[in-house]
Amino acid sequence: MKMIAHAACELLEKGESFVLATIVSHSGSTPRTSGSKMIVTAGGRGIGTIGGGLLEAGAMSRAVELIQRGQSAIMPFDLSIDTVETMDMICGGKAEVLLDCVLPTPANRTVFDRWRRMLDQGRKGSLLTLVRGSENKVGTIVHGLATTAGELVGDISLPGIRRDKVMALAAESSAVRTEAFDGAFMLVEPAQPVCTAYLFGAGHVARSTAAVAAMVGFRVSVADDREEYANRERFRDASEIRVLENFGNAFSGLSIGGEDLVVILTRGHLHDKSVLAQALNTDAGYIGMIGSRKKRDAIYTALLKEGFSQADIDRVHSPIGLSIGAETPEEIAVSIVAEMIRHRANSFNAQG
Repeated sequence: MKMIAHAACELLEKGESFVLATIVSHSGSTPRTSGSKMIVTAGGRGIGTIGGGLLEAGAMSRAVELIQRGQSAIMPFDLSIDTVETMDMICGGKAEVLLDCVLPTPANRTVFDRWRRMLDQGRKGSLLTLVRGSENKVGTIVHGLATTAGELVGDISLPGIRRDKVMALAAESSAVRTEAFDGAFMLVEPAQPVCTAYLFGAGHVARSTAAVAAMVGFRVSVADDREEYANRERFRDASEIRVLENFGNAFSGLSIGGEDLVVILTRGHLHDKSVLAQALNTDAGYIGMIGSRKKRDAIYTALLKEGFSQADIDRVHSPIGLSIGAETPEEIAVSIVAEMIRHRANSFNAQG
C-alpha cells in the first residue's frame, strides 16, 4: 500500500491523472480480496496488482478510456467456471472493481500526501472514498482521510452524513468495508499496522532475508556488532541499520509491539541465546531463530534452567522458516519470509 501511496503522490505532483483501481467487493474464490489496489496511468502502465490475468487486463484497458474522459466507473467481474472459455483463470468467485479517476487537484494532492505520510510513519487512520451515484452509474468521487487523532482531511460531505458519523465509521473499521447511503456509498480502508521485522545478525542469510522481506512490505531493521556487515551498502532496502556494541544489549531503545517480528540470524549459539532471551521479554508477535534442532534444544534447555517457562519457549519458531528443502542463503530467506507472510496474514485475518 505504501508503494501505491507514493506512486499516487508522484503522479499528482507531476499534474497527471490516473485511475486507482480497487476491489470493493468479492465473493467466492478470487485472486485478490477487497481493498487490493493498483494504479493505472494514462499511458496504460500498471503499478501494483489486483490479481493479474484478464481481470486486471480488462480493468486496465477500461481505466485508460476513463482517464481520457475524466470519468470513474465500477466494473463487475465473474470468475466462475461458466466463463472458463473466455477467462484465463478459474477462481469460482465474483468481484467488483472501482475504477476511480483521480485528478491532480489541490484537494487530492493534500489527501494523498497525508495518506502517504500516515503509512510511512506507521500511524493509524483510514482512507475514505465517497462515491456519489450508484453501482450502475458512478458520479463524483471525493477522497478523505480520518486519523485516530480525530482529524478529518478532505471534503467528505453529503446530506445526512455528519462528521461524527464519518469518524465513527473509520474508527469502527479494522478491515476494508463499504457503507451505503442514499445516493452514495463510502469505501473505508484502514491502514494496516506496520509490521517491522527486526533482524539480529547481518550475515549472508540476513542480507537475503532483508531484501525479500522489504520486497513484500515489511519494514526491516538490521542489527549486528560488526560494522563491516551492518551497513547501507549491504542492506539497501532496510529502514534501519544498527551497529551494536554487543548482542547482550541488543534491544536497547526498541519498542517492539505485537505486530512486530524478531528474526534471530546471528553467527553463534551464544549470541542466539542472548538475543532470544531478550526477545522473550518483548511483546513480539513472532520470534524465529535459525539453526539446527540440536542447537535449538540446547538453547531451550539453558533458558528453562534460567527461569523461562515452557510457554515462553512455545512462542519460538525454530528452526525458522517453512520446510521447503532450502539450502542456499537465498532459498533460506524465501522460506523465512514465507513463514513471516503466513504469520502476518493470520494476524490480520484474526483482527478482521
